[in-house]
Amino acid sequence: MRIPYTGPLPAPNIIPRNANTITGAIAALSKFLTAPPSPRLLRQDDVADPASTVILSGAGISVASGLADYRGTNGTYRVNKTYRPIYYHEFLASHEARKRYWARSFLGWTNLHKARPNPAHYAIKHLGELGLVRSVVTQNVDSFHSTAHPELPTLELHGYLRALTCVTCHNDLPREAFQESLARLNPAWAAFLLEAIESGALDTENPDERRAKGMKTNPDGDVDLPGAPYTTFRYPACPHCLANPPIAGDGTQTIVEVDEEGAWKSTSTAGILKPAVVMFGESIASRVKEAAEQAIDGSGRLLIMGTSLATYSAWRLAKRANERGMPIGILNLGGVRGENAFFQKLPMGQSGESGVRIELGTDKVLPGLVDQLRRTGLAQSKSQRSDAAHEEHSNSRVFKDMLS
Repeated sequence: MRIPYTGPLPAPNIIPRNANTITGAIAALSKFLTAPPSPRLLRQDDVADPASTVILSGAGISVASGLADYRGTNGTYRVNKTYRPIYYHEFLASHEARKRYWARSFLGWTNLHKARPNPAHYAIKHLGELGLVRSVVTQNVDSFHSTAHPELPTLELHGYLRALTCVTCHNDLPREAFQESLARLNPAWAAFLLEAIESGALDTENPDERRAKGMKTNPDGDVDLPGAPYTTFRYPACPHCLANPPIAGDGTQTIVEVDEEGAWKSTSTAGILKPAVVMFGESIASRVKEAAEQAIDGSGRLLIMGTSLATYSAWRLAKRANERGMPIGILNLGGVRGENAFFQKLPMGQSGESGVRIELGTDKVLPGLVDQLRRTGLAQSKSQRSDAAHEEHSNSRVFKDMLS
């Protein structure tokens, strides 16, 4: 995954013009989601359900859950100009870089772990139950989508923070167990974290208040503590590699050593655990790329929400949808990368059925949208779907199987 654009993007043009209010936005999205399929897509044989919508989401949808985003009003790239995420090659190559990463992650995990999906996530669940949304592709690593709507297929494009994976043996480890190990290996840090929690230093969403308490909170459970002794932090080895050191690709025996308390030692040649996310500079697995493309190709519309598409992995999916002739809707606060190209060929006088651009919060719009669709009867329940629904369900199961 490449480092995204960090600068501001141009302000959007609202489409249609009356979508600048909650009422207008709901009306436009209702038409977008329930319009007849695009004639161009009906001529393509590989669209499993041209009447359905696939959602592409980003960090903005989780702001209402209390998590930081990148380009919002209090986004990291706006309030923390020095922020720079760790690269994958740095994480692999440097013991000190891993100490710093895990110390910051240790402090940030508590808030991320206790956060919960917000009304926007549950509104997506209901849109799926109404038969309008076929699947979700998310850039988020907070697992809120799969928690809120486990029956609606969700592809986590950039992985998830609920687990770790070993870079040597590729076995997974639950994050909660890892967090307990970090606390045991770093009692002084654990005491500091407890004090921070009790003082409310990690609860405020105001970046000025957090800085006043000596902390900078970034997306994905990262808390920066300027001047902290990161070099003292310790982390465990992969328990699988520790019990049975694997043979390396070149045929040599790997070494996994820990100190008397179980912390990974720099004399080791294996057993490094990383978060089960796609780090910057790391490639997205081919099977995940293919599943994301299938999610786009199998639906008739794309609804982008809570993302500026600054990362190439997300932007290319929107570009693919546009090139296929799929109607595109965007619900996002702030500009979106290359968005003008998505709306260049809209019919004159269209009121949302061919394209929508709304600059309002997802948690403000989506619950009202569900209420409107239910009240007006514009959506069909799953039990009312046509024979095509059987094929859609089969494809959805295949999609879910690919991600399991």
